[in-house]
Amino acid sequence: MKRYLLPALTALLCATCVTWAQNSSSTPRNNDGTLGGVRYLEPGQPPVVIHPTVEAAKQARKGGGSSSKNLYYHSGTSDGLLGAIGVETAPRIYLVFWGSQWDNNDPSGEAGILENFLPGASGSSWLNTVTQYCQAVASGTYFCSGAGTPAGNTTGEYVTYWYDNASAAPKHPTQSQLASEAVNAAAHFGETSTAENTNAQYVIATATGNSSSGFGRQYCAYHSSTSSSYGDVAYTNLPYITDAGASCGANFNGLGPDAGITIVEGHEAAETITDQFPSGGWLDSSGYEIGDKCAWISSGQGATADVSFSTGSYPVQSLWSNAFNSDAGGCVLSY
Repeated sequence: MKRYLLPALTALLCATCVTWAQNSSSTPRNNDGTLGGVRYLEPGQPPVVIHPTVEAAKQARKGGGSSSKNLYYHSGTSDGLLGAIGVETAPRIYLVFWGSQWDNNDPSGEAGILENFLPGASGSSWLNTVTQYCQAVASGTYFCSGAGTPAGNTTGEYVTYWYDNASAAPKHPTQSQLASEAVNAAAHFGETSTAENTNAQYVIATATGNSSSGFGRQYCAYHSSTSSSYGDVAYTNLPYITDAGASCGANFNGLGPDAGITIVEGHEAAETITDQFPSGGWLDSSGYEIGDKCAWISSGQGATADVSFSTGSYPVQSLWSNAFNSDAGGCVLSY
């Protein structure tokens, strides 16, 4: 059976968080008022790592939510002969617009924004923060210092998109249905081996009015993985972000009504690169990933801002850097 979490880390999680030691029969939970982190949403499915809403992040910081603990390596996730996979060393990002509901139905132009943002983010100094994290090092490692194999960040890691619109997607897709679509995407893109899927991530974007349960109230998006005949497959559940309004970033920091689209997807892309199969990669002692720790910062160091990429200027959040501030760690917009 695939091992998702380390027992030692379980004891460190707060009482409001779902423990990683739970098995597939764990009671599904969503917890408001946290910076994000691990959740079990559906019996029989692996854990997800949620992107918090603006309100949840605000409440977490008001209550002293973790922002100063560095990330450390959690041993990776065993993937057969390939060993322990903790990060994407040569990331490939595939974008999937799932369902016929997308046909002539994109009021905020989210598809075009994503298709331009992801190529620009690939290889950027903003995303380069991921490269300080690695795999094939000892569990508990905080600084790779040249050891192991680092997470990758190169131009061209965004590959392409696919409109899977031959039929309608479920009105409110479950986690298992999203996971199944990710496997369908792997087949469509020809990523049909375990080795290929150790570096691939599939962004499953659903159309307006067509989101999974809990969107906009308990999370803005989440990433997870699923087992398949093609190996473990990493995917993101990306709802139609502007449907959630201010809860998921509309006009956040005065960045415009569409700001949440790239803020949320950028967050998920970076987290999948550094913790591909939750939760064997890089997290802090509260279970927060590289994006959770810096989500929805409105002022000061690491505040969410417009950043210039090769394909235009887009709003993004900062990412956690262990190396910032003389290795004390902090949120940065470039590395």
